[in-house]
Amino acid sequence: MPYPHAAENDVIVRVHAAGFTPGELDWPATWSDRGGRDRTPSIPGHELSGVVAELGYGTTGLSVGQRVFGLTDWARNGSLAEYTAVEARNLAPLAADIDHTVAAALPISGLTAWQGLFDHAHLTTGQTVLIHGAAGGVGSIAVQLAREVGAHVIGTGRADDREVALTLGAQTFVDLDAEDVRHVGQVDVVFDVIGGDVLDLSTELVRPGGTLVSVAVPPTAQPKDGRAIFFVVEPDRARLSDLAQRLRTGRLNPIVGAVRPLSETPSAFARHRRTPGKTIIQVRQ
Repeated sequence: MPYPHAAENDVIVRVHAAGFTPGELDWPATWSDRGGRDRTPSIPGHELSGVVAELGYGTTGLSVGQRVFGLTDWARNGSLAEYTAVEARNLAPLAADIDHTVAAALPISGLTAWQGLFDHAHLTTGQTVLIHGAAGGVGSIAVQLAREVGAHVIGTGRADDREVALTLGAQTFVDLDAEDVRHVGQVDVVFDVIGGDVLDLSTELVRPGGTLVSVAVPPTAQPKDGRAIFFVVEPDRARLSDLAQRLRTGRLNPIVGAVRPLSETPSAFARHRRTPGKTIIQVRQ
């Protein structure tokens, strides 16, 4: 692919590490622009950490040579390349003591977890939250953030996720393959990243006044006397900076499940491949 063009308010980032969402090859925006026009061949990936190589016209707040991390646009070429064009507002400065491979695991997972728990569900101290996929990229961050705010955390996943979820701070873990999640009783917040039957079953677990939040698919049913919300993560430079500071002080630890070279990106998208946390593509040593 050619070197990208820096549009107005853009930054060209020399990518050191990149993250992706396994299902994004099914997203229409991966293959078309905002007007619905075909833009193949296309570069996927929407999380990156790297160094500013060029500033577009009118870009302020960042400088050439600065370390940055953040999100790429949904409907433009993404992060799984040596260079990518990103709107400057989608990036945050990255401290020198944070490794690029760790930083690349934070943008989508960190912002999704924060926005789901606090902006949409308004989770507070003393409440109980059920987090599906508690050992995954988003779920693992959500567990840590929920515990820090003083919530009681119940995590779910597969049997081999139990130790990870409990180590991160979940007080209880439910093996979705072997245990009935309904035994946990009603909770104030359900955070879903799985969808399907798990999401449908979760509706009855929300107590009156509670909230079901999903990032997998829009909920088809409303909890009784509660709310059901579906959302797509939004860029937030200030929140990215806050999450990076939590990482620096040891209050937040993204799980990097595997680090693979750029040449192995196609196989990293394989449906059967499953690792705890995020798979990161190391573009540059």
